[in-house]
Amino acid sequence: MSPTPYQSQGEPLAERKILLGVSGGIACYKVASLCSKLVQAGACVRVIMTPASRRFITPVTFQALSGQSVITSIWQFDHHLPSQHISLARWCHAMVIAPATADLIAKLAAGLCNDAVHLAAAALPRETPLLLAPAMNQQMWENPITQRNLNTLTELLHCEVVGPETGWQACRTVGPGRMSEPPIILDAIIRALACDHG
Repeated sequence: MSPTPYQSQGEPLAERKILLGVSGGIACYKVASLCSKLVQAGACVRVIMTPASRRFITPVTFQALSGQSVITSIWQFDHHLPSQHISLARWCHAMVIAPATADLIAKLAAGLCNDAVHLAAAALPRETPLLLAPAMNQQMWENPITQRNLNTLTELLHCEVVGPETGWQACRTVGPGRMSEPPIILDAIIRALACDHG
């Protein structure tokens, strides 16, 4: 088996700090693999989760993979972080949200901040890359309101959208809206940080 691009570069994310936001969608199972690949690429990863994401995957999974405590609530107290969502936004070199559901995208575009993921994204410095990996049903992806919300985020916040891909979906259909595979998202993060410091 040939090495993937990030394997051939050693540890391209060595000493890089990645904030991984997880929202509630069936594609959460892929995000565990993304977290592992980020760590293997040398990154220090902190994970924050929306309440809905915890219905698909547990914080214990991400704590084991990242080796770091996981933020699941705006009311959670982290002994190492005052105002943890703001501290993490200032701490990271890049933030990636996967899966980025239609609901999450809509709330980001509207400026709503009702959980730790949205708060951290809102507090992110403008120079810090923010990557979104959309995942949703084909009809939701093609909905003009979803596309409008994405345009708002890319134009105003300069978010980078990774994917989605066309493929089999949990609703038993095939079409666009399937979250990109973890190696593709990882490569996008590496490129974003290379441009940021190139």
